This record gives sequence, C-alpha cells and structure tokens, in this order.
Amino acid sequence: MKFARYRENNSGLIKSAVLKEQALHEIEGDLFGGWTYTGPSVPLKDVTLLPPLEPRSVIGVGANYIAPGGTKPEQLPDIPVLFFKPLSSVIGTDEPIVIPAGIEEVKFESELAVVIGKAARHVSEQDALDYVFGYTIANDVTAPQFFHPNGHWMVGKSFDSFTPLGPYLETEINLDTVRVQAAHNGKLKQDSGLDLIILTVPFLISYLSRVMTLQPGDVILSGSPAGAEFMKAGDEIDCIIDEIGVLHNPVVVE
Repeated sequence: MKFARYRENNSGLIKSAVLKEQALHEIEGDLFGGWTYTGPSVPLKDVTLLPPLEPRSVIGVGANYIAPGGTKPEQLPDIPVLFFKPLSSVIGTDEPIVIPAGIEEVKFESELAVVIGKAARHVSEQDALDYVFGYTIANDVTAPQFFHPNGHWMVGKSFDSFTPLGPYLETEINLDTVRVQAAHNGKLKQDSGLDLIILTVPFLISYLSRVMTLQPGDVILSGSPAGAEFMKAGDEIDCIIDEIGVLHNPVVVE
C-alpha cells in the first residue's frame, strides 16, 4: 500500500491519502495507529506531492555499500558511522535542491529509507522488521566541502533541502529484490541491490534500538550505493526504487 501527503492546488489544504490507480484517496487519523478513508479520490494532477510523512527524526549511516565486485569486511564496525539530519532539510519530490552559497556543486546519494512504525527498544535482528511501517526513497544530499577535518559530517549533511523524501511511503516491499538507483540528467549512475549493503536494515534497526528508543515516524537512511556524483545548478536528479516510485528534484543555487 502506498501512502502520500499532498497539498491541494486549489485550496492549499494539506492531506494524507492512499494511492490507488493514479488517484489519491483521502484518509485521516494516526498513520501508525489507526486511520480511515474520509472522502472521494483526487487526481494526481490536481495536487502537489509533499514528503510522504513528517519525520520524527532522520538518521543516516555512512559508507554502507561495497562497490560491485568488492568484498564485504570480515568484521562489522563496533560503532557504525551514524549521523542525524535536521528536519528542516526535508523536502518533497519536485522541490529544488538548493546549493549553499560559496560552493558550486553538491553530491546526490540515492537511498532506501526505512520508516519505523512502533516503538523499538533492544530489539533483535530477527525481530527488527516487525517494527518497520514501510519504506520511502531518500536523497542524502551532501556537501563534503563542509566536512570537518576531524571527520564530523553534520554541517555538510544539514543544509535546507538536503533530504528529499518520497514520492510515496510503501508498506509492502521485498528487500531481497529492491534496487536502489539514481539517474543524473537522465543517465543512470547508481544501480545496486541490497546484497551489496554492509550493515543490513535489520542490523541497523537492532543496533540503533540499543542506543535509543526508536519511535513511530523515525526514518533511517540505509546508505547509498557506489556511483554517487556531484551535481550543479540546472541539473536534474531522479532517485528510483521501482516498488516506490521516482523521487525527482531539480538543482538550483541559493
């Protein structure tokens, strides 16, 4: 099932919906705790899609894929490279990614984003997927020019517009067949299955649940495959996961 948030072009009202046959069927209630259909369907052409949820928090993981033909490390890190992204960085599909003043390019990083659906504390890897509500697409936009020499990534990950999410939140995905892709100006640059991921989705959920209580609406970015490149003003980036859709964003300068 695909969930969406949208703004009606005529009224400006923001609503939630389920996507069925290219129409949005309005719902109300708690996305994670109970909702009901409330009204007639709305054609996609009459709305502007927003991020499919308002995240409670966004947590990213770094360097989490091997390149095709590469070898996974024999031992997993004791402490993975993890970082928070501010909620102010979240935008929806078709919204512009804004390059900060003082630089000319930023990197795209297409990722599978995991949306937690119920409180998770000290969960096992075996049970971790029971706490997932669904999945969406993320573009973990990065300005490495702002990375601290000591390895701190926060500033380079945190600018406004640096976390596009969408276009939908899909609840039914087979992680064994997912492919994470990105097309830069129409040319495919990233294309990987989750077989190349180092820290798996269940591992990440389990590990994070031992550090903090994960709550409904928390979003975990599971890492970006090889092939991420820099993009400049005037470029277009499409992050693609077939089961979810296409997260499209143009690039502009501040």
